[in-house]
Amino acid sequence: MPSVPGIHEPVPRALQRVLRAAVLEHLSAERRRTHPPVLHVGVPARAARCFEVRTEDRLDHALRVEVVEAMCRASLARDFVPLVWLTREEEGHDVEDLAWAAAVGAAGFELGVSLDLVVVTRRWWRDPRTGVGRSWRRLRPPRPPD
Repeated sequence: MPSVPGIHEPVPRALQRVLRAAVLEHLSAERRRTHPPVLHVGVPARAARCFEVRTEDRLDHALRVEVVEAMCRASLARDFVPLVWLTREEEGHDVEDLAWAAAVGAAGFELGVSLDLVVVTRRWWRDPRTGVGRSWRRLRPPRPPD
């Protein structure tokens, strides 16, 4: 058992597919060059609750934990542990990523479940706690079956 919480290698195929779907969804949904981070809770490309993190919102750790808990409650009431991911721009938000990862971990502890945060951009996903992730130079949606 790894000593650091988060996603570790080897990443299960099912999780890889879900996280690739999160990248594809972000790639197709967010067309702006500059955009605020958005916290998502649920299942990529299916159903998710979203919280846009505005620059003027100065969220401390306790408020972040409250946001994550509130967003997770509906899924947990249906006995489903949701995925939590943060979509953002490509460059430099590592401190914010770690702050959200800490809040997600604390919320999971308070809710009695294991929650992990994955950061998603238009070209990659990454677990900010372990550094495990995947990236693509050119990502295309899968072809429909013939």
